[in-house]
Amino acid sequence: MFITTRMSNSQSGAVLPISLIMVLLLTMIGVTGMQTTSLEEKMAGNSRDRNLAFQAAESALREGENFLTAASLPTFTTGGTNGLYAISSTVISENTLKTSDTFWSNNDKTVKLNNEDVEKHVVSAPRYVIQQLAFSEGGGQSLDAGIHQENEMYQVTARGVGGNATTVVIVQSTYKR
Repeated sequence: MFITTRMSNSQSGAVLPISLIMVLLLTMIGVTGMQTTSLEEKMAGNSRDRNLAFQAAESALREGENFLTAASLPTFTTGGTNGLYAISSTVISENTLKTSDTFWSNNDKTVKLNNEDVEKHVVSAPRYVIQQLAFSEGGGQSLDAGIHQENEMYQVTARGVGGNATTVVIVQSTYKR
């Protein structure tokens, strides 16, 4: 006697939908990873560009401060001849320093960067201006109460531009001479 068992040849086909879902999930993970990497690359590039602008501005600021160490200084004018502005000058304002590209491009006090690699990556040479401030009394080395010294005060403002013309850093220092 033969016993025959009947095998069912019908399949439900669950493997295809599951594998398609898995491929879709892997694709979504890959696309998200690429977007994240792309964003991180942009952030790193912007950070590098800002750092270049900051280093350029810092070098201009140091150059301006070194200019003030000379034994005698040229005349500071209200019009800012050679980037040297007198106390009475109305040309310099905080808004002008921050927003006026024309003001900075007309300024003659440019700085040659010592690092050629940095210099070829910035859009324009860093610049600085010096504004004479009001004299301040005291602060000398004398302990005699009858001796008053005047100190010349200056504000050095420097502007550096990074690898992109819109990346601008402005730094200031107050210098006592």
